[in-house]
Amino acid sequence: MRPLANRSLWCLGLLLLVGVDVSAQTHRVYIGNYTRAPEGGVYQATFDTATGKLGTATVAGPAVNPSFLAIHPSRKFLYAVGEISDFQGQKTGGVSAYRIDPTSGTLTLLNQQSSQGAGPCHIVVDKAGGTALVANYGGGSVASLPIAGDGKLQPAASAIQHHGSSTNPQRQQAPHAHSINLDLAGQFAFAADLGTDQVLVYKFDAEKYTLTPAMTPAADIEKGSGPRHLAVHPSGKFVYVINELANTVTVFAYEAGKLSTLQTISTLPADFTGTSYTAEVVVHPSGKFLYGSNRGHDTLAQFTIDEATGKLTATGHTPIGGQTPRNFVVDPSGKCVLIGCQGSNVINVFAVNPQTGALSATENSAAAPSPVCLRFMPLE
Repeated sequence: MRPLANRSLWCLGLLLLVGVDVSAQTHRVYIGNYTRAPEGGVYQATFDTATGKLGTATVAGPAVNPSFLAIHPSRKFLYAVGEISDFQGQKTGGVSAYRIDPTSGTLTLLNQQSSQGAGPCHIVVDKAGGTALVANYGGGSVASLPIAGDGKLQPAASAIQHHGSSTNPQRQQAPHAHSINLDLAGQFAFAADLGTDQVLVYKFDAEKYTLTPAMTPAADIEKGSGPRHLAVHPSGKFVYVINELANTVTVFAYEAGKLSTLQTISTLPADFTGTSYTAEVVVHPSGKFLYGSNRGHDTLAQFTIDEATGKLTATGHTPIGGQTPRNFVVDPSGKCVLIGCQGSNVINVFAVNPQTGALSATENSAAAPSPVCLRFMPLE
């Protein structure tokens, strides 16, 4: 163990070695988790890309199981799903809207709405800031909720129930919408459904705040795969879906609402024999690298991306220094990766090599209860 006095210098030296710009700005990191008010809720911490320093995590606002978060493009509001199945007497989950204090980062609850399905687990806000899109894992459905000018959520403008099942008798007897994302143009939404082995595609109408099935309404993934989360390449031409049950990533070519399968590749070493399930998939801002989290193997799988074809080449696995890497994020500068270790109640910071995408452990971390979602917001 290095002496305490040398840790900051060591971390700074490591980040400089891999090309971190010490003039980069500080960010606030909001942390989704499985906690309950008044002791818990949405947490926050600061992150400095100059040093890789992650500050102490503190409660920003009260919430029940705020497992996934989205920040409004104005940076004035934050939205959190409440991953529950009994909201105000209904067999559904809830979505909460908060006002962000620009100085302290604390959250003031504005209002709540039904997510139109049990167990909401994923949320995004469109670039215009007019609509929140929600995926309901337990209910197997998706919904779109208009956002008023004051940041408050309105009742759902559309709610669509998924149908079907697949081959895993424990996990795929019914639909389980696990995420929802928009394409770069904000015209189509993708919903990865673990229960049906499909990525459902919806036309998104920002003026009406609605989702409707696209002309090609779904892309099929190999049976038993369990698609979970999705990442869009910065070029907009490729989409990457990580499959929880099969421990794979499926690569799609994408154009105008249509997904075409290109490749499926494992996230685990060929000689791995234990039990593991994937969670998150993230494309590096440069578009050169892709990472996927393995829960059980407790690593981030690393891939390079072919610029022309979008296909992946596996380049290794980095131990994440904890248990159950659920959600992780690349900081906006692309120089660091923050990994939420749900089973270890800690967030660990890794430095990114800009030439290879390889990750290097730092000694920077912060304790946080069951961190399962991390979201950056630049500080002015």
